[in-house]
Amino acid sequence: MHWVSAPLVGVDPALPEVAVRVERRQLARRRWRAAADDGAEFGFELDLPLAHGDVVWVSAGARYVMRQSAEPVLVIPLDGAPAAAAVTGWIVGNLHFPVEAQPGRLLAPDERALRRMLERIGIPYHDAVECFQPHRLASVLIGAGHPTNHVHIHSR
Repeated sequence: MHWVSAPLVGVDPALPEVAVRVERRQLARRRWRAAADDGAEFGFELDLPLAHGDVVWVSAGARYVMRQSAEPVLVIPLDGAPAAAAVTGWIVGNLHFPVEAQPGRLLAPDERALRRMLERIGIPYHDAVECFQPHRLASVLIGAGHPTNHVHIHSR
């Protein structure tokens, strides 16, 4: 078993890739185990969670890359009005769901409570299956659906 404590940087992208396939919630953890597509086994003991695309191991003939599984998401189109986008983001966040902001749209987990809220207030959305990568700040603050500690962000 190979032990991983942090992603590797500066790895030759010409090396063939071997995927280590995991789900989003597993990828966000700090201690866990997984196997690569070629059967190589890994143990992870991390200070910070890994992300989709991180290289975690290099052998003489390959680089081992984290590949997050696609999952059901809600795609919420954003119009050009910054205020509308801010309100939509606030609504999703107020329900304690993580969000991924992309140009022109938000991605959120496909959850019944969120669907009902969006329908009730008339915000359009559609279903998709994508690699959902919520922003890390949201993951730290929200965790698995509820804040795990009190974090205060101050600005000057």
